[in-house]
Amino acid sequence: MSRNLTNPPDMPGPRPGRPETTAVVALGANLGDRHGTIRAAAERIARLPLVSEVRLSRLFETVALRLDGPDPEAPGYVNAVALVTTRLAPEILLGMLHAIEDENGRERRERWGDRTLDLDLIAYDGVLSDEPRLQLPHPRAAERLFVLDPWLDLDQDAVLPGRGRVADLAAQLRARGEG
Repeated sequence: MSRNLTNPPDMPGPRPGRPETTAVVALGANLGDRHGTIRAAAERIARLPLVSEVRLSRLFETVALRLDGPDPEAPGYVNAVALVTTRLAPEILLGMLHAIEDENGRERRERWGDRTLDLDLIAYDGVLSDEPRLQLPHPRAAERLFVLDPWLDLDQDAVLPGRGRVADLAAQLRARGEG
């Protein structure tokens, strides 16, 4: 069998890339320079590969939430939402968000404990997933005004997949005195 090494074998062409989509990322911090950390995290997300745009909401001051409810004695949070235009797969984006948390000294010692940075993937286009490593939309997003209000700051017509309009969800929480 003779091989002509000057002619490479037929190789398939490049795969078409994933189309751009919008991911919703919630940002929160209640330790250290909270405002600076949130802004720096948004800038870091913008530098990820296959991310073309990051729009950050205003920063919102909120009371810390613990397993047993709001804790006004704990350091307060600064929360925001970013709309991230990306071609990253949701699993990859989530892994990169966790890496950014780690870069900022995030320690996972206590559920709902104080943190230098918390990044949650809230929604990714219309993707629905119940996988343990990728729950979309975020299972508690509809119950959190500190997610819904910043999201509305960026998009008054936002919809949480499978749950409804973000404005309606926020109004329901306010009517019940929750969130």
